[in-house]
Amino acid sequence: MNDIAEITEFLNEKADQYNRIGFIETDPVSIPHRFSLKEDIEISGFLSAALAWGNRKAIIKSANQLMEMMDESPLDFVVNSSEYEINRLGKFVYRTFNGFDIQFFIRSLKKIYQYHGGLESVFMHDYKGDLKDSLIYFRKVFMGDAIVRTGKHVADVQKGSTGKRLNMYLRWMVRNDNRGVDFGLWKDINPGHLYLPLDLHTGNVGRKLGLLKRKQNDWKAVDDITSVLRKIDSLDPIKYDFALFGLGVFEKF
Repeated sequence: MNDIAEITEFLNEKADQYNRIGFIETDPVSIPHRFSLKEDIEISGFLSAALAWGNRKAIIKSANQLMEMMDESPLDFVVNSSEYEINRLGKFVYRTFNGFDIQFFIRSLKKIYQYHGGLESVFMHDYKGDLKDSLIYFRKVFMGDAIVRTGKHVADVQKGSTGKRLNMYLRWMVRNDNRGVDFGLWKDINPGHLYLPLDLHTGNVGRKLGLLKRKQNDWKAVDDITSVLRKIDSLDPIKYDFALFGLGVFEKF
């Protein structure tokens, strides 16, 4: 499949196939869909995205467990929880993401909502058209001066990370196509500026389709494949995340 028109038609067909409400149930995006308050969606989405690697059923199970430990009220827990309540989360573990990590996450989120106006405000702070700058600023605010193991769970795109989980989170918050999967809560970020949440599946399918030449998955690869997708659809290039991911996970393309 070498003809760009043929590839575009194929990708549009697959994006339409997987960008549906039925997709939600088996995806971590199902967690923020349990909530209606903007801030609850933002926080539950961020935490669910942070856990989004490995077995999808295990991701969803752990994210649901975390919401239960936060009394099903993410914003209230983040803003009003005492140190005693935060310490209760010490028993949480999902793969290498442990109790110390979630406690650090909650304390950082508390500072973000108390002193920085919330998650959207932090991502908007350095946004002037390139969301890479936003990812860099977000990590700076979130980690502060701390040098702890939790840093490995917050992508550092300056060091070449793909930023897969953060880019997926931004897709959830920014895209608004009325299909019922992504939320479109953050109106001031242009969907055309989003980056592909590159992982093993989207990378391999992208290479098979000729959309990505680079062999390794790193920020350069994210930039390369996203640039190609923007040429196909400059207004909404990351709708093709549905196509590439669906082809890789569900069709073993």
